[in-house]
Amino acid sequence: MLVKDIMVREVVTISPFATIRDAMRVMRSRGVKSLVVDKRHEHDAFGIITYTNILKTIVAEEGDIDLINVYDVCAKPALTISRELDVKHAARLMVNIGIRRLLVTAANELSGIITMNDIVGAILRMADEEADPPATGG
Repeated sequence: MLVKDIMVREVVTISPFATIRDAMRVMRSRGVKSLVVDKRHEHDAFGIITYTNILKTIVAEEGDIDLINVYDVCAKPALTISRELDVKHAARLMVNIGIRRLLVTAANELSGIITMNDIVGAILRMADEEADPPATGG
């Protein structure tokens, strides 16, 4: 199974110049736990901001969430993998590095995102299919 088979294609992005408050609003309205931070220019890298980044920032800065830009607190560069990579390699990378999300690219353009939850969900679906083989007509 390849990353492109289970990745989420509809990635929610945010401007690097948006505030933490903006990021929190987008996360809540879109029902996501992370946002991909757009590149500031062609030769920049994508970033990623999560609830954890936001919470750490609010605690550390005693938080005026309207003065801090997303770019200043996001994880950058975000790790990217090819959509053609086998899922087991993506899972191994996540476990070895201790991360929960990877950005997926095709020709160096953002193509999707894959999370630990996506991988575990795919494994559970495969296990269910193996446990309940389809009935054959007879």
